[in-house]
Amino acid sequence: MGFPCENSVSEFSIMTDIKQHEYDLLNEIGQDSLVTQANLSDRLGIAVGSVNWYIKRLVSRGWVKVSLLDRTRLKYDLTPEGVSVLTQRALQYMKSSLSVYRELREQVSHLTLDLKSQGVLIVYLGGDDERMDIMRLTCIENVLSLEDIPGNILIRADGQNFQVERKMAV
Repeated sequence: MGFPCENSVSEFSIMTDIKQHEYDLLNEIGQDSLVTQANLSDRLGIAVGSVNWYIKRLVSRGWVKVSLLDRTRLKYDLTPEGVSVLTQRALQYMKSSLSVYRELREQVSHLTLDLKSQGVLIVYLGGDDERMDIMRLTCIENVLSLEDIPGNILIRADGQNFQVERKMAV
């Protein structure tokens, strides 16, 4: 899979996938152009030889420029194309995250509206993660009250779905 990237002549082209280590190196170089290969190796947990190989690959792709500072020090600079790769990757991640959020939000909205149509007005949310945060906000939007202790209706995240548990009246 590729993703659109604006090239130096402002035409859109499809760029092939970038390996995670390449992206990580671009990110590190973007933060510190005087970083050494040994530092990059430590930060990314890959061998110095692999760092050297990936940097050569980034240079050949036109995403990084290498300058000699003195006879033992190199400086790595992102080219405009390298900056574009970082930007496009970030945009791709945001779009993907928003898509997941929208799907989850739709699922949660259907569930809360279904509960409300059944006459449920008060629920207890079991769990404390991002999915339950979305559930909490959606319950509030749909005017479902949230209990502090488990009551008749308990909602939990269960894998990719939600589980509704009902206590039987005694």
